[in-house]
Amino acid sequence: MTNAASDLTLDDARAEAEDLVARIESARDAYYGSDASDVDDQTYDGWLHRLEQLEQAHPVLRTQDSPTQTVGAAGVTGLDTIEHAERMLSLDNVFSPDELRDWCVRAEASAARDVRWLTELKIDGLAINLRYENGVLSSAATRGDGRIGEIVTDNALCVAGIPRRLAGEGHPAIVEVRGEVFLPVEAFHALNAGQASRRERALAEARERWQGVRSAGRKDFDEARQRAAADRRFPAFANPRNAASGGLRQQLEKKQGLELEAGRARLDSLRLYVHGIGAWPDPPVASQSEVYELLASWGLPTSPHLKVCASIDEVLAFVDHYGENRHAVEHELDGIVVKIDEL
Repeated sequence: MTNAASDLTLDDARAEAEDLVARIESARDAYYGSDASDVDDQTYDGWLHRLEQLEQAHPVLRTQDSPTQTVGAAGVTGLDTIEHAERMLSLDNVFSPDELRDWCVRAEASAARDVRWLTELKIDGLAINLRYENGVLSSAATRGDGRIGEIVTDNALCVAGIPRRLAGEGHPAIVEVRGEVFLPVEAFHALNAGQASRRERALAEARERWQGVRSAGRKDFDEARQRAAADRRFPAFANPRNAASGGLRQQLEKKQGLELEAGRARLDSLRLYVHGIGAWPDPPVASQSEVYELLASWGLPTSPHLKVCASIDEVLAFVDHYGENRHAVEHELDGIVVKIDEL
């Protein structure tokens, strides 16, 4: 059993914190740098939660560059970067119904009034920031470290649901729309089937090239070697999140042939749900749910899996429902998001 953070000496807490920081940063580098990580979300969130506990019990351990104070990584793929007009923040985590109830009670007490709760699914995908100027998309960027993200505008315009121009009229001079790009589970399986097909086609192309060699000293066709090469070129994607991240951040201009075909298929399979706004000082809305209505009026896709709840018991029922029915959702889940609806 893990000792309570408050029971540890500072030296023991520092040693554990340093180990956790190394693990978290390694997982972030793998995810943001190569779109592949062997660490599952539950394990990663557990490390981060434990580090937060250690820093709360021993504040001297909390530094500006701690993983608890940063979101991710920026500028690790060679893509150009951009600074968000308003910082993209991460969410607080709770890990049990009791913790969620306690958080809701504290939040309601802080608001000093009865509140409504906006509950929605947390998509296991890639956060994106869409900057619109007078209703026209000027840039699309990944979240990065929350302050600086990678520019993915050209690829974003290929994603279903991201319009070049917002619908309607009277748009603000500048607004940042926050959302999540994801790969639907059904599309994920179709992409992997496509990868398998391209592996066979790559192998067939290698065999044709070998047959075209008319040298008397031609070596036998090395089936195993060529199949291994095809596997490296067109590997099966590990999960929808990594496939979505790599798909949005790929550089298609550097690809050709089967690689270009694979890249386009990956990009064309991506989808978007939006969930918030930034860099708009005084939006004409009074609640989070009104923000969603406004975004939908602009032609932006919002998740169908959200509900405004009047009580904490309703919130917990929402959580239970999707805990039991998560596999019926079109995308993979990374939890449930609960917000006070009133702004």
